[in-house]
Amino acid sequence: MKIALVGATGRTGRHALTTALEHGHDVSVLVRRPDRLPAEVRGQVRVVVGDATDPAALGELVRGAEAVVSALGPTANEADLHTRTARALVDVMAAHGPRRFVGVSGAGIDVPGDRKAGKDKVISWLIRTLGGDVVKDKPAEHAVWAVSGLDWTLVRPPRLVDGEATGRLEHDAHRSTRSTTIRRADLGAFLVDVAEGDRYARQAPFVATAR
Repeated sequence: MKIALVGATGRTGRHALTTALEHGHDVSVLVRRPDRLPAEVRGQVRVVVGDATDPAALGELVRGAEAVVSALGPTANEADLHTRTARALVDVMAAHGPRRFVGVSGAGIDVPGDRKAGKDKVISWLIRTLGGDVVKDKPAEHAVWAVSGLDWTLVRPPRLVDGEATGRLEHDAHRSTRSTTIRRADLGAFLVDVAEGDRYARQAPFVATAR
């Protein structure tokens, strides 16, 4: 499978990149600084240098791809990064393909059909109230994808932590997870797993590392 990966040098993205290569996929990556790619993978990927909101760079990235995976994390200096990236990607994907997109959102946002537990509703309210502009970016991003007409998935993890992948995940389209953390390695692998099939198309599933 040909995968276009955004955010490959980030703390979650590097795990998504490793998983995609281990699964035998043909991977193209969009990076601002190619030197941040691990030396052992530089010869295994097609590298496009540019910004995640640049239509020209994104057009080059998705050329020939069957799915786009984004592991972009929050950036304090660019509070609306995910919304601007979503808008640019929707336009590029609608014009050039592919139709499949898998990205990272957050467990704090609410979407139609959610069945969150009481404590999770309170946490979501606190995040929205106290989180500032970076938190507001996530619902806005979801709104862009929801009306895109593309086959998108926005994965909603809880708090991200480091550590080796466990392979033990709990996930559901609408019901919040019992666990309150996920390992970045598990999240990166899950993004690729979802991109490989039709699971959770046009949904925003919760996912966590199982206790």
